[in-house]
Amino acid sequence: MNVVVICLDTMRTDMVHTFGADFIRTPVLDNLAAESVVFTEAYGCAYPTIPVRRALFTGMDSFPWRFGYDTLGSSPSPRGWHKIPPEHTPVAERLVEAGVNTGFIADTYHMFKATMNFTRGFCSWDFVRGQEFDHWKTLPPGAVDPTKYTDAAPDSPRMTGMLQYLWNQGERTKEDDFQAARVFLSAMDWVENNAAYEPFYLYIDSFDPHEPWDPPLHYADAYFKDDSVKDYIWPVGTEVEGAAAIERTKALYYGEVTFVDTWIGHFLDKLEALHLLEDTVIIFTSDHGTELLDRNRFGKSEDHLQWFNTRINMFIRHPDKQHAGKRLDAFVQHQDVPPTVLDLFDVPYQGLDGVSMWPLVTGEREKNRDFIVAGWGQHATVRDHDYNYVIDFEQGPRKTDSGGFTVTQETAAQHVQEELYNLRDDPRETRNVLESEPEAALKQRARLEGFLEQELPARLDDRVDTYEYPRRVHAKTSPHMKNII
Repeated sequence: MNVVVICLDTMRTDMVHTFGADFIRTPVLDNLAAESVVFTEAYGCAYPTIPVRRALFTGMDSFPWRFGYDTLGSSPSPRGWHKIPPEHTPVAERLVEAGVNTGFIADTYHMFKATMNFTRGFCSWDFVRGQEFDHWKTLPPGAVDPTKYTDAAPDSPRMTGMLQYLWNQGERTKEDDFQAARVFLSAMDWVENNAAYEPFYLYIDSFDPHEPWDPPLHYADAYFKDDSVKDYIWPVGTEVEGAAAIERTKALYYGEVTFVDTWIGHFLDKLEALHLLEDTVIIFTSDHGTELLDRNRFGKSEDHLQWFNTRINMFIRHPDKQHAGKRLDAFVQHQDVPPTVLDLFDVPYQGLDGVSMWPLVTGEREKNRDFIVAGWGQHATVRDHDYNYVIDFEQGPRKTDSGGFTVTQETAAQHVQEELYNLRDDPRETRNVLESEPEAALKQRARLEGFLEQELPARLDDRVDTYEYPRRVHAKTSPHMKNII
């Protein structure tokens, strides 16, 4: 039995019809969901990019934040954004020791930065260059025009970041040259070259549909097209104004989702053509979602730990299809993927924080946990089937003299964030019921304090180094920036 894990960055769960967005064109993932066990209550243990993938690679919790390793040279470097610790054994190393062939293909460039250790244990790997701020290419002045895609100031980090991305992509001539296509073409080559070396474990990580939302244009045009507005491929906050610009920006994201779906389909077709689909387990997941004006902004953020940002995709397609179509609401998280993979390969293990999901599939176990805790920056979410509790754990809870909870102008001005959502009454998480249901908030807070092993406000033993991209520094210091763009 082979195992392939596919992870997408910034893939909202409601883009797949299983979760309700029936106007989005994702026929491949819709079919994969129909042939899979789908976990409807899947979440991270820590966000965003690097903390997620450290859990996916090791089976260890990334939160609470700890391991204050030097992150100089890695940017951004928010909390938890550091290498796989030397004392943690990646699943690929465990599999190689058991005689499994391992491969790793990704364009999520943060994983390949110096000292990050994500290639440990892989017999072969391919870093597909060119995403986002990846310092891959430079082109002559005037070769690209960032002002077509942003209203940012010429010397701003946003403009120079856009410039780097457009340099990276400036020589595309066909769909095969776009990032997701290059990732899955590399994966197709890998399975063709390694079909004889079974069993194998292949981990594929596509940074798309993360910003920039820059698919081949016909994918976005199918959702909404208006030549009078810019293509804000990298929207931030409230930069996008006006109904047409908003609809076009959403269409860029939808188009990116459909583009990635198409290329996952090409990869699965290659597995089928090689007769590998009949003995390969497919695990499909994502790191987090994003906001599409759910709370009046575009993009993800640590202070909005509602379902659209925190819920993840988690499908397991087994080739015997015995469990196809099953939907499970047991809580699962990213750290549960490595023990599941090891279970499927029948490789013994111990000492992992994650718990295998496979016994949930077979019915041997009903649940792995009663609730989940996850961190993002200085915020945490505690979620069970009834409530989602969100708090700035460094600031701590709001209190009245009687020990209850209240929201006042004073605490709001101090940016103290504490929220409670009743998921039975409000599954879209739109109404903060902190004041009206204080006992539920106290219960979730106690769970968080037990998880952190300290009372709130909490102080975690980690360190954040600051580092700026070279080109960002250049933008601030060079009087010639206007000539570059």
